[in-house]
Amino acid sequence: MINILIIALVFGYGGYTLFRHIKKGSKGKCGACDLKESCSKETCE
Repeated sequence: MINILIIALVFGYGGYTLFRHIKKGSKGKCGACDLKESCSKETCE
C-alpha cells in the first residue's frame, strides 16, 4: 500500500514539474526569465 502512495507522489511531482516547465516555456523568453523584474527589455530581444 505504501509503495502505491510513493509511486503516486513521484509521478505527481513529475507531472507538476513538467506542467510548470511547459507553462514557463509558453510565456516566451522574457516571461520565463527569473530576472524579468530587474533586466532591461533590450537584453530579452
